[in-house]
Amino acid sequence: MLDLLLPERCAVCASPGRALCQHCRGEFVRLSPPVCERCGSPSAWPVRRCAECSGRRLAFARARAAVVYDSRAKEFVRSWKEHGRRRLAAEAAALVAEVVARPEVDALTHVPGDPERAWKRGVVPPRGLAVALGDLWDLPTCEPLRRSRSLPRQRGLALAERRRNVRGSVVADGVVPRSVCLVDDVYTSGATADACASALRRVGARRIEVVTFARAVR
Repeated sequence: MLDLLLPERCAVCASPGRALCQHCRGEFVRLSPPVCERCGSPSAWPVRRCAECSGRRLAFARARAAVVYDSRAKEFVRSWKEHGRRRLAAEAAALVAEVVARPEVDALTHVPGDPERAWKRGVVPPRGLAVALGDLWDLPTCEPLRRSRSLPRQRGLALAERRRNVRGSVVADGVVPRSVCLVDDVYTSGATADACASALRRVGARRIEVVTFARAVR
């Protein structure tokens, strides 16, 4: 009945019919090799460390993403986050599974949502993405991470400011597998992924991979 009263519309172009229409799905720019071996940034040739991650002590082993965080991907993520459209998690997971190889890990976890924003929105996209990927990749999920404090919005901050902003903002509780894949919606500077990976290491994880739906490309 709800679908009849409020028909599904594409998160990008708003055309009726599906949460993500075939045209917009095809227009997403997939990330393909060569990429930086460590952080997944697109490169003209294969490199072990690119200019973006060289010289940084990253707590995760490597990061990979499915699509470029361009105007279409931004509109998709905005609809997913701001409008609480849970069905978009399955669409994002299908794109990730199409582009990114299944990680050789024991379990998936996700970047924790800000409690206040999660309450207002009613959805935590990284959690939905992790669950959907767990189904596609036949991997269990766990939730050891939580925010130790709320963060101001990261939008518009310089890379160094983003890193300072998230430092110490995430903690992990309980026992975690030795190898974990951390799932998030967007990789921007790597600061959030690094903070989460550091927290996971403190409670026993030894190898952390990062997988995201989209990635900012500079």
